[in-house]
Amino acid sequence: MGLEQQLAAFKTEFARAAPAGRSALYEAKIEELRASFAMEAAIGVGDQAPDFVLPDAQGKMLSLSHLLRSGPAAVTFYRGGWCPYCNIQLRAYQAALPEMIALGARLVAISPQRPDGSLSTAETNELTFDVLSDVGNTVARRFGLVYALPEELRAALRSNNKALPGINGDESWELPVPAVYVIARDRRVALAAIDVDYRNRLEPEAILAALKSLSPA
Repeated sequence: MGLEQQLAAFKTEFARAAPAGRSALYEAKIEELRASFAMEAAIGVGDQAPDFVLPDAQGKMLSLSHLLRSGPAAVTFYRGGWCPYCNIQLRAYQAALPEMIALGARLVAISPQRPDGSLSTAETNELTFDVLSDVGNTVARRFGLVYALPEELRAALRSNNKALPGINGDESWELPVPAVYVIARDRRVALAAIDVDYRNRLEPEAILAALKSLSPA
């Protein structure tokens, strides 16, 4: 089953099992974000990706410039290991990792959760690529991806024991819009996939196609 089908199946099951009104609330808030999010301010194709230095799940610091020394990088911003759609996406990318490595690329996933949460995400999903912690959304903000959750969604997450202050280590209730970038060795962005609907994620095949376009002829 492909990534899109897995996400659709989870969405259907969530709508069936969720508390009354929860699906409608999420739909409404996604549309509100779609209307308000400044997509034009986000890093896009042809832009220079800002360099960054972030800790991985073991606390080791990793920079984008280091990643790009040996080849291009695929960088995905996700909400956190508490998000089931993110976990489905990360597992799909793990399955495609050998093909990315064969193309000389590195894959990294970035979320605002603290390093201990990143470690749990990596272990639970059996990820072998780098999972980085962007506490405070510093890097996501430089990519133009950050937004604050409205109070209705904060209340919903509290009711699910997923209150973000305890997960992310700050009181901002901010998240990155899920996004995937393929970045060439000169930091030029070759692919930028940003979707305010967190239930949609980029297929691994699109990442592989972008990486292949960067391969020497």
